Amino acid sequence: MKILAFDTSNQTLAAAILEDDQTIASFQLNQKMNHSLTLMPAIEHIMKISSLTPKDLDRIVVAQGPGSYTGIRIAVTTAKTLADTLKIELAGISSLKALAANVSDQRLIVPIMDARRNNVYAGVYQWEDQQLKTVIPDQHIPLAELLEQLQEDAVFVGETAKFAEMIREKLPNAKIETDDRINLPNGVTLGQLGYLETPVADIQSFVPAYLKRVEAEEKWLQTHQPGDENYVEKI
Repeated sequence: MKILAFDTSNQTLAAAILEDDQTIASFQLNQKMNHSLTLMPAIEHIMKISSLTPKDLDRIVVAQGPGSYTGIRIAVTTAKTLADTLKIELAGISSLKALAANVSDQRLIVPIMDARRNNVYAGVYQWEDQQLKTVIPDQHIPLAELLEQLQEDAVFVGETAKFAEMIREKLPNAKIETDDRINLPNGVTLGQLGYLETPVADIQSFVPAYLKRVEAEEKWLQTHQPGDENYVEKI
C-alpha cells in the first residue's frame, strides 16, 4: 500500500510517502508560511522524487486536528479532494496523537499545543503492546486543569517551551521534550499511524477536529441561535 501523509496543523508542514509502514520520502518545513501555497508544491516534490504518480497512491492520511483552524482546513480539504478525485482511501489521525507517536517511552505521553491564554490542546497517550492507546481524549483545556489530572511520571511533547516552567512547578519529575526532532510533526510518523487506521467510510462527511470554536464563531453565537444555520460550513 502506497500512502501519502501530510500535516499542516500548525506552523510546521510535514509530508511523507510510505510503502505500508516503510518510508519512501519525507518533507518537513518549520517556517511561518501560507500552507495553502506550500502544501501542494511539497506533495508534488515528494511524489516526483519518489518516481510516483497520483494513480500509484492507495491511501491519503491527514492530521485532522486540533491545531490552527486555517491549517487544519487546508489539510483536510486537500486530503478529501485528493482521496475523492483519485477514488482511494482516506484516514484521519489526531494531530496530538501524531506528536505523541514521536516519543518512544513507556510513561504517559502528553502532547500539547498552545491554544492561547494558558489554554492548550492536549491528550494523554501511552504505548501498550506496540500500539499507542488513548488514556485521556484530546481536549481544549486550561493547562493548570490538565496538570491536576496527571501523575508526575509523564513526558510532555509538542509546544512545550512556553509551558515548561508551569509544568516543572506542578510536576517536577516530568520529562519535557526540547528536541525539535521529537516536538515537531513528522510525516512518516503520521503515515505509520495512518497505515494502521481504519479508513473513513464516507469521505464527504469527514470533518476537522477543531475541539474549540474560533473566536469569530463564539462572537457570532452571542447574537445567533445554532440550529437551522451554522457559522462554519462543513468541509
